[in-house]
Amino acid sequence: MDSLPPVSRRALGRATLARQLLLTPSPLAPEEAVHHLLGLQAQNTKPPYYALAARLDDFRPEALSALMESRAVARIATLRSTVHTHTARDAVALRAFVQPGALDRGLGMFGKRLDGVDLDRLGALARDFVEAEPRTPGRIRERLLSEWPEADPEALAMYVRCLLPLVQVTPRGLWGRSGQVALTTTDVWFGDRTHEPADTDETVLRYLGAFGPASVKDMQTWCGLTRLRPAFERLRPRLLVLRDEDGTELFDLPDAPRPDASVPAPPRLLPEFDNLLLSHADRRRFVPEEHRGRTWTGNQAHRVLLLDGTVAGLWHLAEAKGRVTLTVEPFGRISRADRAGITAEAERILRLTVPEGDAYDLAFRAGE
Repeated sequence: MDSLPPVSRRALGRATLARQLLLTPSPLAPEEAVHHLLGLQAQNTKPPYYALAARLDDFRPEALSALMESRAVARIATLRSTVHTHTARDAVALRAFVQPGALDRGLGMFGKRLDGVDLDRLGALARDFVEAEPRTPGRIRERLLSEWPEADPEALAMYVRCLLPLVQVTPRGLWGRSGQVALTTTDVWFGDRTHEPADTDETVLRYLGAFGPASVKDMQTWCGLTRLRPAFERLRPRLLVLRDEDGTELFDLPDAPRPDASVPAPPRLLPEFDNLLLSHADRRRFVPEEHRGRTWTGNQAHRVLLLDGTVAGLWHLAEAKGRVTLTVEPFGRISRADRAGITAEAERILRLTVPEGDAYDLAFRAGE
């Protein structure tokens, strides 16, 4: 199935917003949504909750916490070697799938700093230590330094992080509770000692279902792997082939939603590091050129306002005892209708996430 009509960035954005459950709040259960989205970026503890609040109808944070406590989902370093919240199946299979990318590059980089350390023994010792009981990163470093006191402490810890599939155990990441990071392996946490990576072709199809239409480079950006072209070529007869405004070849599932570019895209408030904005090599379908770079300061991402399907500002939370204030900072002037839409969405998010009995406020401030 091969057709090459040019697709506008606006139309690409609408298609991906539909896959990302951001055009209309979805009735999916939280676990189904986490599976469909192939995980939620979770470098900080709260973004997965706000990511689902932006996407699901009547989401309650306690529902995701319950899944974490039951071990149906968990926090683990996977895509691009960053922490994500995944279903149990994906935590095991996607971790193995992405291992040859940033994680193996990390092994090479940190292994070079561990001259004189028996790396096989390091891995075995670390595995035994964290499987005996969950350990904090500090305790892991202490144990490893007791064996190799002259070694680089950071390199020891990071080598183990890249080598072993380490889950951040609860209460870390629970809504309203959380706690310090403590780690054990997926083998222990899920009772699953299979280490088969996710099937490459299936993962390509799942990626397109959540982020398409997309190029080969887009998917490689999402997962941190290279050399995925052969999988796309194997699948080409089953895929719709398109081209964007610049002539870049894009692939898609034939039956996936591709709304007309004129379909309204309501305002959405996305958490920092949301995968919507991190999963394409070309992000112009969501990030206008004039706003490129405004959603980051150094290595820290900001919470993002989407207006008419593209980045149009930031939002901030101030949390004090008994009161939460959400401040929206548009990058430019907004219409009265847009302000009303943003207000309605912000109030929806606040109703879903503010503890019962606490007060909340909404404010606007002019952007720079």
